[in-house]
Amino acid sequence: MKYETVVGLEVHTELKTKSKIFCGCSTEFGGDQNTHVCPVCLGLPGVLPVLNKKVVEYALRVGLALNCEIVKFNKFDRKNYYYPDLPKNFQTSQYDLPICLNGHLDVEVDGQTRRIRITRIHMEEDAGKLVHSGNTISTSDSSNVDYNRTGVPLLEIVSEPDIRSGAEARAYVEKLRSILKYLDVSDVRMEEGSLRCDANISVRLMGETKLGTKTEIKNMNSLTALQKGVEYEAIRQAEALEDGEAIVQETRTWDDAKGQTLSMRKKEAENDYRYFPEPDLVPIVISDEMIEAARQSLPELPDAKQARFVEQYGLSDEDSITLTALRETADYLDAAVKAGADAKTAANWMLGDLSKMVNENNLTFAQAPVSPENLAAMIGLIDKGTISGKIAKKVIVSMWETGKDPDTIVKEQGLVQITDTGAIEAIVKEVIANNPKSVEDFNSGKGKAIGFLVGQVMKASKGRANPGVVNELLQKYLKGEA
Repeated sequence: MKYETVVGLEVHTELKTKSKIFCGCSTEFGGDQNTHVCPVCLGLPGVLPVLNKKVVEYALRVGLALNCEIVKFNKFDRKNYYYPDLPKNFQTSQYDLPICLNGHLDVEVDGQTRRIRITRIHMEEDAGKLVHSGNTISTSDSSNVDYNRTGVPLLEIVSEPDIRSGAEARAYVEKLRSILKYLDVSDVRMEEGSLRCDANISVRLMGETKLGTKTEIKNMNSLTALQKGVEYEAIRQAEALEDGEAIVQETRTWDDAKGQTLSMRKKEAENDYRYFPEPDLVPIVISDEMIEAARQSLPELPDAKQARFVEQYGLSDEDSITLTALRETADYLDAAVKAGADAKTAANWMLGDLSKMVNENNLTFAQAPVSPENLAAMIGLIDKGTISGKIAKKVIVSMWETGKDPDTIVKEQGLVQITDTGAIEAIVKEVIANNPKSVEDFNSGKGKAIGFLVGQVMKASKGRANPGVVNELLQKYLKGEA
């Protein structure tokens, strides 16, 4: 490979506070256009902002979770630029004194762990939303603006240019999204815009240390779009350099339908924003007590939970990664184990039948009609021999559909496993008598024939016969030992 891809990411996450960062307007998603607004977030003359304390608390939690240094004296600044979605013609953000600096996040891609350094995390207000007449801004004849999102609190998490592929970019944002969800500071719904990603991409000859000219792809709203956008732009730049063209520093957009990036506008330089300290907000002083309170509020994070699932529950690395990706899923397994279930058995049900039902219904494990306690109770019935694993597959579907506990379902539907040898023996004799060809096949050395006969016994017993007893009796009768 002649060229190396170099990527730095700016991830913006909306914080799930009830009110905006500098006013009392609602942050709820989906309201009628321009209804969650007031003079403050619209930037009308004579208004003054008041900082939402919860935003600072959330920023501290995120900074600590991402291994950052907390800047005890930080401040807000005005970032000046003109765009229709910015009613004040400046954005209240943080520039030279952000709240968090020098963090990192470890990601794994193709079995290799990579450390992505985090330059800074800063607080800012969101801009409004342009509603385009076409599918993208590039194909639209007109745009309307909705200011409901204006003033919603954001954290911008800026990485160093340490990412080397679209797959690494995706893994980084996926891991970051998981941590933010664990912290319960954002709902991280990319499809709703509460997690958005800008990618700064350049290429350089392998072995070079100097960065190439970068382009920025704005506001990619899915992990797939991020990966494809990075991959496409890196190839586009490499091909341009091979053709003797110069890379222009610009802002581009990702067109999902065309599978390519498109030029939007010339990229501004930092000094074009004319930053200066926000005169209407006092600096923020973070005490040691505030930092310690934030640290104490941190939950067990994905990496620690994954390691515990391997060590304490005996799960494989692959299964533990899957089960800890979402906090709701990991909490479900912990609750099932607490209710008495064997961890590996519960994990197998979660990764199999339950996961299928959760995904088909577009739910999370926290919303599943089968509670972790009921899953544990069902596993207990299997362990006691009350039901077989095959019957359990029927029981869990009924639990999902009715919300009832497994004991009730088993009693109502008469699903108790038949363990009485005499009752099973009668069925075995009948099946042998009705299937002489399979008996002949078994006696001629075709061992697989017994599998068919087991199936016939289970069918005749409506799945209730104990499979172990069935197999034992068949072997006994077919070998003439009965």
